[in-house]
Amino acid sequence: MKAVGLFRYLPIEDKESLLDLEIEKPSPKGRDLLIKVKAISVNPVDTKVRKPKEKTEEIAKILGWDVAGIVEEVGSGSSLFKEGDEVYYAGSITRQGGNSEYHLVDEQLVGNKPSSLSFAEAAALPLTALTAWEGLFERLAIAKEGNRDKTILIIGAAGGVGSIAIQLAKWAGLKVIGTASRPDSVRWVKERGADYVINHHHSFLTQLKELDLDEVDYIFCLNQTGQHWENMSEAIKPQGKICSIYETNEKLNLFPLFQKSATFVWEFMFTRARFETPDMIEQHHILNAVAKLIDSKTIESTVNKVISPINAENIRKAHAELEAGTAIGKIVLEDF
Repeated sequence: MKAVGLFRYLPIEDKESLLDLEIEKPSPKGRDLLIKVKAISVNPVDTKVRKPKEKTEEIAKILGWDVAGIVEEVGSGSSLFKEGDEVYYAGSITRQGGNSEYHLVDEQLVGNKPSSLSFAEAAALPLTALTAWEGLFERLAIAKEGNRDKTILIIGAAGGVGSIAIQLAKWAGLKVIGTASRPDSVRWVKERGADYVINHHHSFLTQLKELDLDEVDYIFCLNQTGQHWENMSEAIKPQGKICSIYETNEKLNLFPLFQKSATFVWEFMFTRARFETPDMIEQHHILNAVAKLIDSKTIESTVNKVISPINAENIRKAHAELEAGTAIGKIVLEDF
């Protein structure tokens, strides 16, 4: 089968950073599904895994953790899906990714594709929707209703996770302040439903006060935790909660949070799959819940660009755009 992968970890400008390959088609066992891949999308995690380092692979490393496709075959222990089902999922960072014609995935991480979306539109959603849902409703412990007087600041709101987090936060009744700094990203954030947009290059608290907001109840940080830490510490309300998806090696000053009895928590969407937690199947339930919200027109796909076909050259282009920091919404690739 066709696949796009790597043997060496190289700069994206190098044509060998991602290669067109022919690899063996796998077979499902246990709870695995074999998926015929129809569309994929790219995420910052792809570029982080692929970033240059002194390491080589004897067996090609396949990236890609956003897939929409059709169940081709089910393992002997599978009970949630049958052949022919249309599905979407992010999968596991500990296994080969989905940038291939066929892909194996544990069914507990898979959801039924929204019936109202094309495969390309659906492929934009899994990783970011799971991250946003877990961050908002599990890590920040936001109720799914009754939040009329609550505010959330979403940092990096024009990206893939931000684009869906805005919509989920609005669905839950929150007043949403998104950050963006360019005219096109500001427009995108407003179109996704943000009540206000502020610039993440300037003081959060000063800009919030200009909006007659003293502080915010929740902060969802989707970009550069260390860079925004002081601003977040100032802007969070006493007893508020901050969640970040962006790892950092910088030392963070937790004292301002101590004074406020504020919470700081991480969200890593691959935690359940990486550690095979007892509640892995929650990602199946989350994706199905998101699909219902999509099909009821409550929220919409965050795809902003579709490229065809799925090959090394086009995936390299998508990686380059992500690494440049200019991507808005999601970049999707369809058809091998």
